[in-house]
Amino acid sequence: MEWFDADGYTVARAVVQRGVAAVYVVAFVAVLRQFRPLLGEHGLLPVPVFVRRVPWRSSPSLFRWRYSDGLLVAVGWAGLVVALTLVAGLPQAGPPWVPMVAFLVLWGLYLSVVNVGQVFYGFGWESLLLEAGFLVAFLGSDDVAPPVTVLALLWWLVLRLELGAGLIKWRGDPAWRDLTALYYHHETQPMPGPLSRLFHLLPRPLHRVEVAANHVAQLGVPFLLLAPGPVASVGAGVIVVTQLWLVLSGNFAWLNWLTIVLACAAVDDRAWAAVLGVVGVDVVAPGGSAGDPPLWFVAVVLAVSALCVGLSWFPLRNLLSRHQRMNASFNVWHLVNAYGAFGSITRRRTEVVVEGTRSADPGAGAQWQEYGFRGKPGDVRRLPRQFAPYHLRLDWGMWFLGLGSSTQLRWFVPFLGRLLEADRPTLRLLAHDPFDGERPRWVRARTYRYRYARPAERRVTGQRWVREDTGLLIDALDLATVARRR
Repeated sequence: MEWFDADGYTVARAVVQRGVAAVYVVAFVAVLRQFRPLLGEHGLLPVPVFVRRVPWRSSPSLFRWRYSDGLLVAVGWAGLVVALTLVAGLPQAGPPWVPMVAFLVLWGLYLSVVNVGQVFYGFGWESLLLEAGFLVAFLGSDDVAPPVTVLALLWWLVLRLELGAGLIKWRGDPAWRDLTALYYHHETQPMPGPLSRLFHLLPRPLHRVEVAANHVAQLGVPFLLLAPGPVASVGAGVIVVTQLWLVLSGNFAWLNWLTIVLACAAVDDRAWAAVLGVVGVDVVAPGGSAGDPPLWFVAVVLAVSALCVGLSWFPLRNLLSRHQRMNASFNVWHLVNAYGAFGSITRRRTEVVVEGTRSADPGAGAQWQEYGFRGKPGDVRRLPRQFAPYHLRLDWGMWFLGLGSSTQLRWFVPFLGRLLEADRPTLRLLAHDPFDGERPRWVRARTYRYRYARPAERRVTGQRWVREDTGLLIDALDLATVARRR
């Protein structure tokens, strides 16, 4: 079936299927480690409260049937095990319905999590992972050639992802148009990495070159994915290189890694052979020569492809709109979404620092001690760690809180209450508890202006950050006060 088969993309299929499955592994590990203290029965934003308030048609989820922390753990482990089998390539060795079912299980389980995840799961890369997982379900197994329509939909996904990010920048903050955005971004991004300060300290002319190169990579290069073989492979290569640059300069959960995986869908087998042959690796198409696809598989793939083409009208219209939406899902199934990032650039970094004291009186004589978070800046001497592709949801929420987001206060006051209770699941989300599991009497939140230490300051003080106290966000609270606020 020549019009249906893309025989020259068998390596690309293997890379994309296993790569997307690997990101699902990371996502389900995060579910098992973070979901219960954030959203569980006794979480900061409990799912049972949410599902009573929001109708099913607005957020379909397995947890509409019932929610329990035990069921959540079962969902997390089921997703993790299925994803690991796909990383190992076991379902892909069978008939095409086996990987199809496996990926649809991942999509359904993670959709159930995202649709009740509220602000802690309100990120564009959640929708990206769901859309990617749904599409790769229809790439088939080693028994058949990859369907060309599904590959085209993956190319369209990467085009939307990159072009959406480029257009939202060009239409948004003028700092992107005058090429000054990176004067600030490496310092004010949500989750700096170990090299972010070095990127920030690069000469400003080089920052301008970075921004200009970003515009080319996001506004022009993605169209190469739609060109014939070698040109598309070159375009994919440029996207991979630019995404690796972003991996080095910050922590953006799995956004960059998943983009790299999806861009590989445009690299044909000849390009893989040419690139890997340089380092002495022979490329052999997985599964050998593929047979004709079963008619049921052709019918299902064409039906799904037609559905996705129809749904593409909404993100296409969004791309062309002067009022472009960033990271928008146009249906509750998170299929064929709109993407974008950093349409505006923060010029100053404000960090919320949480403190506690055992003093009976929280007044002037109290000794306040800071809680330490895993990823967000706190200790001015600490080197930020590389967490991506893992997603620290609490730390990202703290960044939005520092921007003045009122929606984050819905969970932040309960969070302070959990600290007053010395709640162990909540404390495990942190890097440092100054009270070693004991209860403080009072907690409060202060705000600080953070900036990177200049080289001379770093040599003198040993600090990576310089911070300035900008006042109280929330004054001292005890358990009785928190209870009244709930």
